[in-house]
Parts: sequence; C-alpha cells; structure tokens
Amino acid sequence: MKLKKLPIGISTLQDILQEDYLYIDKTALAQKLIEDGRYYFLSRPRRFGKSLFLDTLRTIFDGNKELFKGLHIYENGYEFVKHPIIRISFNSGDFSSKEAFHQRIYQILDFNQRALKIACPKEFTSSGCFERLIEEAYLKYNKKVVILVDEYDKPILDNIENPEVARVIQEELKNFYSVIKGADEFLKFVFITGVSKFSKVSLFSGLNNIQDITLNPNYATICGYRQEDVETVFAKHLKGQDFAKIQKWYNGYKFLGEGVYNPFDILLFISNNFTYRNYWFSTATPTFLLKLIEKNNYFLPNLENIIKDDKMLDSFDVDYIELETLMWQTGYLTIIESYENFDGMEYLLSIPNQEVKISLLGSIADFMSKVQNSKPVRNNLLKALNSHDFTLFENTFKSLFASIPYNLFTNNKMYEYEGYYASLFYAYLKALGLEIVGEDVTNRGRIDLTIKMPNSIIIIEFKVDGSHALAQIKEKKYHEKYLDSKLPIYLVGVSFDTKERNISLVESEKVVIK
Repeated sequence: MKLKKLPIGISTLQDILQEDYLYIDKTALAQKLIEDGRYYFLSRPRRFGKSLFLDTLRTIFDGNKELFKGLHIYENGYEFVKHPIIRISFNSGDFSSKEAFHQRIYQILDFNQRALKIACPKEFTSSGCFERLIEEAYLKYNKKVVILVDEYDKPILDNIENPEVARVIQEELKNFYSVIKGADEFLKFVFITGVSKFSKVSLFSGLNNIQDITLNPNYATICGYRQEDVETVFAKHLKGQDFAKIQKWYNGYKFLGEGVYNPFDILLFISNNFTYRNYWFSTATPTFLLKLIEKNNYFLPNLENIIKDDKMLDSFDVDYIELETLMWQTGYLTIIESYENFDGMEYLLSIPNQEVKISLLGSIADFMSKVQNSKPVRNNLLKALNSHDFTLFENTFKSLFASIPYNLFTNNKMYEYEGYYASLFYAYLKALGLEIVGEDVTNRGRIDLTIKMPNSIIIIEFKVDGSHALAQIKEKKYHEKYLDSKLPIYLVGVSFDTKERNISLVESEKVVIK
C-alpha cells in the first residue's frame, strides 16, 4: 500500500486533503474555538503549524463542507456557513523600514480588496482601508466577517536588533490592529497568531475580550504532533523506528498540557531516512539570542532551573528584552512544571529536547569561544569522559581556551569571572548530548556540574585563581548524593588562572566506596 505524502512546507488545507498528503486532524479544536468564543490569540514558536491551522479556519469559514468529509468537524454537527474573510499574513515581506512595511501592508490590503471585490479609496490610510473592508464586507455579503492574522508580530521581531525601526513599526501596527476593537458589531470570528505577545500593541490593550489560548490546556496540542499521532498516524512511515528515542530527540514542547513535537522535525526526520539532525533549529540560528547571552554574561547552568511568573511569559517589550522571555517565546525553553503561588502562577522552564539541547548549547559555545571548528574539541571531550581520561580532558580545554582570540577579552572583563569558564564548560559538555546537571543541589551546597555518564558519575567543581576545587568537593562530600547509583564516582577539580586566561590545574580522584 502506497504511503501518504508528507506535507513538508504545505500550509494549505485543501491541497493536503485533495492531494493525498498526511493530515493530523485538528478540526475538533477548530470547532470548539468557533462555538465557544469570538476573539482569540495564540503564540507558538516558528514553524509550529500556525499557518496550517489558520488556513484550516479559513477553509471552514469558506463553507466547503464536503472537503471535510471524514474529519471530526464534518461528523459532529457543525453547520458550515460561508463568511467573508479578511486574511492578513506577515509571514513574508521586507520590514526593514517604515516604507517597506507600508508597501507590504498595501499588498495585503490589495489582495483582500480583490478577493472581496471591494475597493478602498486611494487616499485612505491602511487603517482606514482595513476598517472599510470590514464594514463593506459585512454589508455586501450580509454575513459577519472573519479576520485571520498570521504572524502579527513578525514586522517587529524582524527588527529586534534595530529598536528604533521596531518601535516605529510597533506603533504602526498598534494603529492598524486598533481597527478590530471598534468593529465588534461586524465580526463573526477573529484569530491572531504570533511568536511574542507585545505589551504595547493595541491588540492586547484594546481588545479586552480577546482570549489568549497560548497556555490554555484545552488547546495545548492545537499546533504540533502528539506522541499518539506519531505512533499511530505516522506508524507506517516510522515502521521499525525507536519511538522512545524519537520522543527524546524531538518531543517535549509543553503549553500546560500534553507535550508535542514540532511538525517540521518529524516530517524531515522521515524524509531524511530517519537521520537524527537539528532540523528545526537549523532553519534559523538565533543570532540575536546569542548576542544577548554574551552581553548579559549569562550563567548558562541557570538554564537548568528557571522559575518565572505570568508577567514574564505574558508580554514582550522592544525596550526591555528579558533573555528567558525571548527563549521561551522562540521555543528554546519550554514549561516543565507549573504551580500556583500566593500571588499567581509560576513556571519551571527548561530546554525541551535533545535537538534543542545539542544545537543551542553548541551554538552558544562556539559563539562564546569564537572557535571556527569545534568538532575536534567535542570529539576529544566525549572520548575523555567515556574513558575517564582527565589528562585528555584537561588538554582539550587548555587547547580550546588557548585558541580563543585575544581581542575577545579586550575591554571585556567577563574572563575574570568563574561564571564565564563554567558557562563555556557547561555549553560544550551539554552540546555532547550528555545528561548534565548544572548547579546540582545537595544537602551541603551546590555542585557546579554533575555529568551522568552511562558507566559513571562525574562531579566537577570550578575555581578561579588559586582556590582548591577538588578539596571543596571532598570537604562537602558532594559524592554522597550519588552513592545509591552504584556507579563509579569521579571527582574533578578545575582551576583557572585569569592572568593566563586558561586552565591552571585539573585534579581528579575516584571515590573509594567503603
């Protein structure tokens, strides 16, 4: 039996259904949204299936009932009624200036004028034309209007490294979206997607009745593939594959509900003959994120245990970008746990899966060290840890630090701090895909790094300028936490010399268990 085609890069529902592409049915969630409310906002990272879900809504409101035969919405009593639809997509276009942004807005409005057979006077502003389209569509077709907005925030995000332009475009978008809040009597349904929730866009300050379903457990799987989908709908495509390994590599994105896969990963994993690669991550290296980490001298082991509240996750501001907010909204962190505190909800964030762990930390390590080719470094580190060859471990890191360009340290005092070296160590080791715990809590203090190898436990402590790292590990008996593991335990003390900008001493000792 011929397998269904994989919908790689296809976000038009009609094409998927009519041309025999594989489809994960999301129409139950679409029907619930339509029947339960009117105004919705959804934030998800890039390449997560937002555009396809938006097109699913468009196709439903286009009234083509027979197209949905066999899907949930067809079988569960939904009354298909055709409505006029206004589609706004910022998925593509040049947003590098106010003028370029206006040109893209003009193109979007022109498309909708032609589709609805409604013309705006040439002297109208973009906001005025948007308002005219809503009112005239309602009068012309005698049906309330549907508005679907894809990647509403992309014009701002594309200029995140140019705050002046970002602020101008943010203000332009504020005026444009403010039209929606005054058009309630003409509107049937509004669905808006994006990556970030900008606090200073009228969308959220003006539309008081908009439902943000980003962290609504009922819609946690609105985009992405569930584990059940992978093991059933994709069963024939993934015949003979290790589902546990696939899950470890690509699942793990959570929005206060069941975890999901980024569809892009699964589709390309199958298409590339089940080769484990960083498919999603490689579509866009997070350069701005890397620069922000370097600028803030961020202590990377803190990525293991980030706790934030609703305020951090709920808004984004061009003039104040918090690293953890950016990482969560762009998909490099996800919510592992949530709990209610006396003043609201708090969330525990962590890296979602093996793909992001290896790719993100590898990119950070290379960016921090400015090393052109880090593959030999990683190969030697993995070899050293597997064989407990701490001389090779020392020599590899010495060579790494010696290769860091001198001008990296000019007028930059980050090399004087223990955190810089600990972060670089952490990044390179985490990029190996090993199970590593940063700031590992014990009853006597915190271990800088614990590496859980298949055949051993390796405890590492960092010190700067003359401190005795190994002595501290032994004095605080950090190894006692792992006595029940029944694995050999190795203690490794790493000392740095800030004048030499390199490792001065690596001491190691195997714990003798009595």
